Amino acid sequence: MSKLNKSKGNMYSWVTHTWSPVIGCMHQCDYCYVKTYRDLPTIPFINGPFPSLGTGNTIFVGHMCDMFATNVEKIVIDSILKHCNNFTNTYVFQTKNPKRFLDFEFPTNSILGTTIETNRDDLVATFSKAPAPSERGKYIGKLYNHVETFVTIEPILDFDVDEFIQLMLIANPTFINIGADSKRHGLPEPSGEKIISFINSISPYIEIREKVNLTRLVGDSEIVRRYTTPL
Repeated sequence: MSKLNKSKGNMYSWVTHTWSPVIGCMHQCDYCYVKTYRDLPTIPFINGPFPSLGTGNTIFVGHMCDMFATNVEKIVIDSILKHCNNFTNTYVFQTKNPKRFLDFEFPTNSILGTTIETNRDDLVATFSKAPAPSERGKYIGKLYNHVETFVTIEPILDFDVDEFIQLMLIANPTFINIGADSKRHGLPEPSGEKIISFINSISPYIEIREKVNLTRLVGDSEIVRRYTTPL
């Protein structure tokens, strides 16, 4: 049986619980935190039966998979969303395939997000089978004015400042989470100066929320403290 668990570890501080009704992910990103402590099958399966989700919680649904990858059947996703509707909570859904968000009706109190590590599609393709960052930005942007959205830039990878700013403006999320590679996978990372320039440029338009692990790259920057909300 899948369980409703208290949020812990490197999860977002504004999330109170996690629930993984599906296990497995076809994207197989090299940096995936799930793969560091358990096998991650490419073919997803339902981790059921479904538990009570309680009330008044903020639940990250599907944190052990990408629930909206193309090989997760629509009937499976529909059953999960239907179960969520039986309880009064805030639900967080995050995917690297936000195009599929457009195919579903979500519970009223839902927050939809995507991961965009960099603007460089070719760089991401070297360690992930997920859709390109440019595609993710385009489709999460189509949800503007319909639901609260977010972009997670974690692990942040080397990027081009002007192009990355433009991609975030296309995505147009309610807020952005920024974090570094906690597990030190040897990924190409941007300089602290480049991150500070990005934050300084984008923060007048979009709320920035900084994860603690970002300080490894930017240090104790006054600009970062001024323009970001700690997660």
